[in-house]
Amino acid sequence: MKLNDMTSAGNEIAYRKGRGVGSGNGKTAGRGHKGQNARSGGGVRPGFEGGQMPLYRRLPKRGFNNSRFAPFYIEVNVAELEELDNGTEVTAQVLADKGIISLPKVNDGVKILGDGELTKKLDVKAAKFTASAKEKIEKAGGSATEV
Repeated sequence: MKLNDMTSAGNEIAYRKGRGVGSGNGKTAGRGHKGQNARSGGGVRPGFEGGQMPLYRRLPKRGFNNSRFAPFYIEVNVAELEELDNGTEVTAQVLADKGIISLPKVNDGVKILGDGELTKKLDVKAAKFTASAKEKIEKAGGSATEV
């Protein structure tokens, strides 16, 4: 690298359009000749298809979708409970303190899923349990309580 190859970082002047033919982008300033996009304030809104019925209006919008109203549970697997101490009473607050879940996201509660193995005796209090999760917690000598 030579001194004449060096450039200053981040100090480039903004490219100025429409400042004469000598600038390389004068006269029409890259807009072409005439037409809607050449005019000041011209152009079309997002989704506009030249007057053709736009896609967002062509597609059917029918029926009811329950996703806005359905309960939203934070899911925690039994394997993640393994890192807790033996005999712990497990609540959403305890899981948040251990970094397993983040508290602001607990909307309708915690649901315990049955993926993994559990060897520790835990008193788990959650909104929901799957059948396999409940079985694994009780098999390890703990209790699963729905709150």
